[in-house]
Amino acid sequence: MSAEFDITETLDVKGASCPMPVVKTKSAIDDLAEGEILEVLATDSGSMSDIDGWASGTDGVELLGQEEADDVYKHYVRKTE
Repeated sequence: MSAEFDITETLDVKGASCPMPVVKTKSAIDDLAEGEILEVLATDSGSMSDIDGWASGTDGVELLGQEEADDVYKHYVRKTE
């Protein structure tokens, strides 16, 4: 399965462990315009639940999808406001 989104920017946080994937994702999202999509590439399996939880509890962002392939976890986050 491969997500198809119109990616605005890709954030590579491979090798980083909790909480850095979420911290760097928040920082990168802050730099985007409304409607733009950030692809986050991580190797920390905990990033699946961490980014999901962060997006669920954060106004202005929407988690569009997540997938795992070849030990890389991909997260797609849209800035909504």
